[in-house]
Amino acid sequence: MRLPNGFGNVSRLPGNRRRPYRARLTAGWRIDETGKKHQEYKTIGYFETKEEGIIALSNYRQNPYDLRRDRITFREVYERFSSEHFPKISEGNIQGYTTAFRTCPQLHDIPFCDIRRIHLQRVIDECGKNYPSLRKLKVLFNQLYKYCMQNDLCEKDYSRYLDICQYRDRNPNAYHRQPFCAEELEKIWNCENENIYYTVILMLIYSGCRIGELLDLKKENVNLDERWFFVEKAKTNAGVRYVPIADKTLPFFQAWYAKGSSPYLITSTRDNHLNYRNFYDTYWKPMMERLGMEHRPHDTRHTCITMLALAGVDDKVIKKIVGHKGQNITETVYTHFDVRELILAINRI
Repeated sequence: MRLPNGFGNVSRLPGNRRRPYRARLTAGWRIDETGKKHQEYKTIGYFETKEEGIIALSNYRQNPYDLRRDRITFREVYERFSSEHFPKISEGNIQGYTTAFRTCPQLHDIPFCDIRRIHLQRVIDECGKNYPSLRKLKVLFNQLYKYCMQNDLCEKDYSRYLDICQYRDRNPNAYHRQPFCAEELEKIWNCENENIYYTVILMLIYSGCRIGELLDLKKENVNLDERWFFVEKAKTNAGVRYVPIADKTLPFFQAWYAKGSSPYLITSTRDNHLNYRNFYDTYWKPMMERLGMEHRPHDTRHTCITMLALAGVDDKVIKKIVGHKGQNITETVYTHFDVRELILAINRI
């Protein structure tokens, strides 16, 4: 059957191919140096039968779509998916997808069509996350592949073949979290005047907040008079909270508050906002080497929880301070602690 002029064409390619029929249409003309005209094409796709190619041509002419799918990266797919999907879901689910996306930076700039199961599984095997975090990561992969399949951006869903069950009872490549001991705490206190960034370690230890929560803390959410700061964005809903400022670290908060003009409390030496990697590589690692210690920032949180428990602070109060989810609905919904009560608790360590 001869197709109408300008409709496009479907031709069979040589060789033994799974999809031997190429559907393409004219994209324009070019004139070479001799003045001869040459037709230029853009390919719609490859198909098992000629009839499928003709249908694809017809569908494209009625509703043109992006033919550059081989160049669309993982990041661009995520941005398209999130722009359509996020307005329909809760803040908690948005945070889960966002965290999962940040877990796989090695995929961000790879064309989505080039990603295979081995790439996805390698992220799962090497990211060091626990099982609940791996489930969220797998859900993200599932959703992105579903979006791509619906929009003809890929041909196979590799997320179906991922294995996270092997990590159900363990955290792959996890760092063993060890609280700072009394001798280590004393060494840090002895260095507080040497470098202002040593005070950040103490601010973390005596507040129990996550490193990301402190680095993203803005001065507008710090109340020095009433001695608390507000975490407005957190890993979980329970993490959005008022955190007490201990008496012993109040001078550190005051010093950082007065430092520079940045809206953020903790900043670089050039008064710029710090992310985790900047802080860890530039400040944390050198400080740990100087102190002769092997700790990661999350150990400060573990240290705070340990010290609060040893001081006899009620478990419900500890959860309120550090932002852990309550064990039952009574704890999470109905129990309320005045900030002054939390300050009294944090001052016991």
